[in-house]
Amino acid sequence: MKFEEFVCFEATIPELESKDRDGAITELVAALVNAGQIPAESGKDVTKAVIKRENEASTGMGKGVAVPHVKHAAVKKVVAAVGHSGAGIDFASLDEQPVYSVILLISPVGNPDKHLQAMENIFRHLQKERFRKFLRQCRAPKQLEDLLKEADENPSW
Repeated sequence: MKFEEFVCFEATIPELESKDRDGAITELVAALVNAGQIPAESGKDVTKAVIKRENEASTGMGKGVAVPHVKHAAVKKVVAAVGHSGAGIDFASLDEQPVYSVILLISPVGNPDKHLQAMENIFRHLQKERFRKFLRQCRAPKQLEDLLKEADENPSW
């Protein structure tokens, strides 16, 4: 599954206002609601589900990145939003370092294969230092879109 198949570029947040994990998640869910990817009436429920999942095990993978994710009945297809924090956010990451790039992934309950395909794509690219560096530098939806399309077209990038 390619980034362009599930990342909602209209929901990109170049600079998260929140300084904490739950606030960042709330902002990213709201961006997906505003972009029409999550029904407005489901926004709070999706936010609660992501935070509940995050409380069970941190998705701060280290190296400045977190990938909070959840399966939820409010969405019919896999969707993601990306946010950045110049100051860094405590996500209880494995390396105990702040998170600067957050990729929120929401997947439908009934399609675990698509969820796994999206997660595999995200993690494959996040393992690459060059990709993480460029991701952290993206400050506009168009920059993010260009980076992710390049990654889709050139998997070894």
